[in-house]
Amino acid sequence: MTNGLIDPEVAWAAFAARDRAFDGRLVIAVKTTGIYCKPSCAARHPRRENVAFHPDSASARAAGFRACLRCLPDDIGRDRIAVARAVALLEAAEDPLGLDALAAAVGYAPHHFHRLFKRATGVTPAAYARGLKARAAARALTADVSVTTAIYEAGYAAPSRFYADGAPRLGMTPSAWRRGGAGVTIRWTLADTSLGPLLIAATDKGLCRIAFDEDALALAARFPKAEIVAGGAALADLAARVVASVESPERDLDLPLDVQGTAFQEAVWQALRRIPIGESLSYAELAAAAGSPGAVRAAGTACGANPVAVVVPCHRVQRGDGAIGGYAYGADRKAALRTRERGKAGETGRN
Repeated sequence: MTNGLIDPEVAWAAFAARDRAFDGRLVIAVKTTGIYCKPSCAARHPRRENVAFHPDSASARAAGFRACLRCLPDDIGRDRIAVARAVALLEAAEDPLGLDALAAAVGYAPHHFHRLFKRATGVTPAAYARGLKARAAARALTADVSVTTAIYEAGYAAPSRFYADGAPRLGMTPSAWRRGGAGVTIRWTLADTSLGPLLIAATDKGLCRIAFDEDALALAARFPKAEIVAGGAALADLAARVVASVESPERDLDLPLDVQGTAFQEAVWQALRRIPIGESLSYAELAAAAGSPGAVRAAGTACGANPVAVVVPCHRVQRGDGAIGGYAYGADRKAALRTRERGKAGETGRN
């Protein structure tokens, strides 16, 4: 879709795949039944020649169609408003806000709203709230306050709750975070790939940096208080798997990560990892997949903040007009990654 117009081939592909990312962006009107549906409708698909596409429910109704009683396409706008309200409530809450209270505040049944919120944001309401507290703790830990004070100021009932919930999210202990990574060991190596040298770095928890055109000095600047050491055997297997993801992409690559971002960044990164190999999304489609259709520019910024190239495949995103778009490591590398992934997907399809 470009400039507000519906590309029929893109719309039909979304409908055929029942792609939820397109819900709310268009509706499908079936000429033989007089009904319009959202793209993810589970009903049996009609023939292509019996389908028309409309930008919204109002347009379909004006053309004489009525809403599907199975997929309830008119509820999409209401659902997104409810999620946006819930996010605002979570961000403004001084005390913990449970699922029942949150769902009641936006007018939904708890179990239904739990599924709705997770589908829209990529995380559950409880996980979103934990992310907010962890970010608050991270901000406080960089200020001139004690660790205990920072933990309480972030909204944790006791230090034990932070260590149980927040510390794993931060990827290091609170004291280490406050001291800029002091006490954390990061192992690194430079691996040769067909696209150039690749910096691969990991903590004991998982990969924390994968980048072309960087070296140990750049890593030390990013983590100034951490102990930066050559990887050796401890990193060899992990590095080999990363290189394999560059040279011969695998659909279900499962690599441990130690990366953190805002709740929105993490939702974008999760959405990126759901893009099938050989396929791509526009930045608008990525924003919608991350649960924030209006945050197109922010989705692009989240791609730029991606700390682990290739493994979180931000190279699978392009501009809405089909142009390849920007990439931190150069357009040529982005094009090469996309070309080899399309080739790999084609080989898989022929097997």
